[in-house]
Amino acid sequence: MNFATGLEQYGERPALLLDGADAVSYAALAQRADAVYARADAPPAVNAANAVVAIEADNGVAAVAGYLGALRRGQPALLIDSALAPELRERLYAHYGIGWVWGADGNWQARSGNIAAEVHPDVALLLSTSGSTGAPKLVRLSLGNLQANAESIATYLDIDEHERPIMALPFHYSYGMSVLNSHLARGAAVLLTAEPVTGRGFWDFFRAAGATSLAGVPTTYTLLRQLRFERMDLPTLRTMTQAGGRLAEQHVEWYATLAQSRGQRFIVMYGQTEAAPRIAYVPPERLLDKPGAIGIAIPGGTLELVADDGAVIEAAGVVGELRYRGTNVMLGYAECAADLARPDGNGGVLLTGDLAERDADGYYYVRGRRSRFIKVFGNRIGLDEVEMQLRAKGYEVAVTGRDDLMVVALRGDAEQAGALAALLPGWYRLHHSALRVNAVDAFPLSSAGKLQYAALLEQLAPPTPERSR
Repeated sequence: MNFATGLEQYGERPALLLDGADAVSYAALAQRADAVYARADAPPAVNAANAVVAIEADNGVAAVAGYLGALRRGQPALLIDSALAPELRERLYAHYGIGWVWGADGNWQARSGNIAAEVHPDVALLLSTSGSTGAPKLVRLSLGNLQANAESIATYLDIDEHERPIMALPFHYSYGMSVLNSHLARGAAVLLTAEPVTGRGFWDFFRAAGATSLAGVPTTYTLLRQLRFERMDLPTLRTMTQAGGRLAEQHVEWYATLAQSRGQRFIVMYGQTEAAPRIAYVPPERLLDKPGAIGIAIPGGTLELVADDGAVIEAAGVVGELRYRGTNVMLGYAECAADLARPDGNGGVLLTGDLAERDADGYYYVRGRRSRFIKVFGNRIGLDEVEMQLRAKGYEVAVTGRDDLMVVALRGDAEQAGALAALLPGWYRLHHSALRVNAVDAFPLSSAGKLQYAALLEQLAPPTPERSR
């Protein structure tokens, strides 16, 4: 039994709480989930055991029912943002030969040109590696992957049936999905809302429904400080979790201190979609001691560092690539329809692509992405490290670049950008010709609130014809 097939065990307990509508019990949710695939308008092709269906997800009951129904009947499904541009959705559907789509409006949509790809029987869910762009590269997850991660999260967060998390993140995003999975696994009541955290309606619903936990990405917690979060009256709030990228240490310390003073928990976590998605967390009692850490492995998983030659790094303080082992690791990627039939290619092992080091207490610190390094005049520069250092100095920046240019986007005006541009060559021993600082009003963000570095580089320093050849 898993969080999807075991819904009935919680009977009439509330599973989904809705703003302005009746709650949906676990028994009713199970019925709705099964009914999606038993409807008269569900075409025969949907009933084929290996036919991939697409679920256009918003934070509504219909999308949740379509998702859970697919898992309950063994129907492989692609979970996709319902707000993604129609042309990007259609391109993805055509690429994988998807013939039927469950819309966020609660209706089936038939597509022409289905190519009925063979799908490996272990494949339960497909998630895009870039959900905001509809990238054709997909992560193939099994139901076992999803269940293992849901159990791990429920264990280290001490989730029980009394929890009431509010869905502040999109459900199609792996972090938002994991909030749903882990709480359904314990019989908790999930608050569904499409309201942004910046909207009054979000917080009115939060208070009225008695939300106990909030999950957010770095942008979420940066915005909440601007909204004077410390002044909000939220008597039922017990837990805040953060993942989806690095939150500046000063913010981590601020939230950890605030939570501690109120008898709450602020928990920093780390993960990747490829791990369904959680990999590591920092126990809240250690967060003020380890404000820059991603923490320790989740229950059931292990972490280690490997050198360029593949050897395991045993010493503390040495940087290597972070490698994770656990039953939540994906089966592999798919880049075309034929890849859907491939068996598990990872064996529970994931090279994360993150460079990290481990301290003497066994806590891990990510130092950057392998792909987030550039060489400027022969000097290797870690863009994540530069960004972290500048933010620690009080600059609200995003740092991107390519092998001849470092580009810094600064939230501010042209005068402030010019002042920073004058300082950077001395700090990083860069010639001014290899550096660009631009003032921006806002950073490009995905629908999940994650910073889009490629879009930022294209916006501020598009490639010249010579570079793009």
